[in-house]
Amino acid sequence: MPRILKTPEFKSEEEEARWWADNQGALLKEFEAAAKDGTLGRGTLVGRGQTPTTTIRLNPGDIELARSQAERRGLKYQTYLKMIIHQALSQEAREKKAGEALPTQKKSRRTVTRMKS
Repeated sequence: MPRILKTPEFKSEEEEARWWADNQGALLKEFEAAAKDGTLGRGTLVGRGQTPTTTIRLNPGDIELARSQAERRGLKYQTYLKMIIHQALSQEAREKKAGEALPTQKKSRRTVTRMKS
C-alpha cells in the first residue's frame, strides 16, 4: 500500500514554506523509501485534490512579463501569477469590507456610420 505524506493544514504560504524547509530531511527519507519500493508518484498533492486546476488564456506579452518578474523573485511564473491573483482578490475584498467604492469599467459605445455610395 502506498504511503501518503501527511501534510498539515497551513494558514499561510509562509507557514507552508517554513514547514517544507524544516522537514527536508524527513521528506528526503520518505522520498527515497517510496522510490525504493516503487510507490513514488507524480503530483500526488494535486492528485489528492488540495488545489483545483483552472485554465485561463493570457496575452503572450503578459506571460513573458510574469516569467521575467517571477525569475527575479526566484519563483516559477505560475506560482507568481497565483500570488498576484490572490493579492488582487484579497485587496478587493478588504476594500469592499471597508466600504470603499470599487472602480468600475465603463462600456464604450461605438457608432458605426454607413456611407452611401
